[in-house]
Formats: sequence, structure tokens, C-alpha cells
Amino acid sequence: MKKFYFPVLLVSLFALSCQEKVKVDNSEKMGEPDDSVIVHEEYSGSEPTEPEATEYYEPKVPVVKPGENLGNPPSDAIVLFDGKNFDNWVSSKDSTAVKWHLNDDGSMTVNDKTGDIQTKKNFGDMQLHIEWKSPLPIQREGQNRGNSGIFLNGLYEIQVLDQNDNPTYVNGQVGSIYKQGPPLAMASVPTGEWNTYDIIYHAPEFNEDGGKIKSGTVTVIHNGVVIQDHTEIKGTTPYIGWPKNPEHGKGPLKLQDHGDDSRVSYRNIWVREL
Repeated sequence: MKKFYFPVLLVSLFALSCQEKVKVDNSEKMGEPDDSVIVHEEYSGSEPTEPEATEYYEPKVPVVKPGENLGNPPSDAIVLFDGKNFDNWVSSKDSTAVKWHLNDDGSMTVNDKTGDIQTKKNFGDMQLHIEWKSPLPIQREGQNRGNSGIFLNGLYEIQVLDQNDNPTYVNGQVGSIYKQGPPLAMASVPTGEWNTYDIIYHAPEFNEDGGKIKSGTVTVIHNGVVIQDHTEIKGTTPYIGWPKNPEHGKGPLKLQDHGDDSRVSYRNIWVREL
């Protein structure tokens, strides 16, 4: 294919929070694809000849003390559930007290047909650590075996499912962005043992008219295995229909009651805001 080269137009880039809305000027695009080459302005001009010229010492990077054991929260984390109470959670239906089971081993278990629960605090970009397990003895098959879900921003579901010897549609299997993005691998531990999800989420951005101008993304590490690698979130994750893109800012973290006696349990939930 013949290549065409266009002059590079340098523009200033501004970081946008998920609450900010920005107008996009498409007047010069005229429907043509953007083939501009990325240029980093700070590396233009004469190249330095001394190593000190490319070193800087400010701003200082904050010190974060890691958790003493694997999965324990670091020093700057917001602990959402440590097994002691539901103080950081409410019912998603009516904001009343959580009706799920609080267990003696420091976990919680879905209480069938009592509804989803969600955090009192809202989050945007974040690092999330959460541990979950599917129940023993095994009940049923497919989407009705150990089914729950973790909803980022209250809208975008990362699937929780007992996938062991349990085939289902791949964009609804464990670790999927539900009905959108299959995982890169199936990394579950045996049924009844604890799984870990470490999730990096970046929220979508919207302009002043409510149109999405940048998709959200998610990275998921399941038991140490990358299963979603900076995957685009194309919209909400409905059971029926296409993804939708309602304008929003920060939102709660939500855990699903699938309504089929799923008995999924959770523990050690913490967040670092990014």
C-alpha cells in the first residue's frame, strides 16, 4: 500500500478525571483516519549529551508499605472488608443494611435472593484486590454454578463463576468482562479454594454532551495470571442487549447476588485509588 506522510501537529494534552467533560473538535478530521505520528514534545530539540540532563528528582514518589503477607492491604489502601463487619457496604436495592452472611473465618457469603450489595464510597480509577471462592458441594451447571460478579463503577461486571469442568459461553466464563471480553486464560483454583483477583480499572471519559470520548479499561490478574490485559470496556454488561454508555462519574463497587443460591464467598477486599 502506498504511504502518505502528513505534517505533524503538536498539541497539548490534558489529564481528565472521570467527572470532567471535554468537547472534541473534529473540524479538521473531516472523516479521515488520524495517521499522525506520536511525538513527545519534551524529547524534541537538541538531544542532551550529559546523563544529568535526563535525570530529575522532583516530585518525590510517595512511599507505600506493602502488606506483610500476600494479599494483605498496603499502607495507603482503603479496606472495604476485613471480615469484621459490613460497615462499608449497603444493599444495592434500597441502601439498607447488608443481609449477607458474615462468617467466622473472616469472609462473607451471598445470602440467596437478598440482593446485590455495594460500597458506600464511590470510586473511579482504582487498584482492587478481592478474594472469592465457589462453594462445595457443587450444585448445578453452566451459569448457575457458583455465579456472582464484581461490578466496577457499579456498571461493568467482571464475572465470578465456578468454571471447573463446567463449560459455558466464553464471554460469560470466569474472568470475562461479561458478554464482552473473554479472558486470556482460565486460571481458577479447585472448587472450594480461594481465588484472587487483582484488578486495575480506569474509568471512561465523557464530553459535555454526555458522549463517551474515551473507553474505560481493565486489567485482571487471576491467581497470578494475567487474564485481561488493558482490555477496552465497550460499555455496560447487560444479560440481554448491547452495551450502553450512560454518562457517569465515580460509582460504587458492587457484588452480585445471582439469585440462584450461588453461595459465593468473598474476603480481603481493598482498594487503592489511582
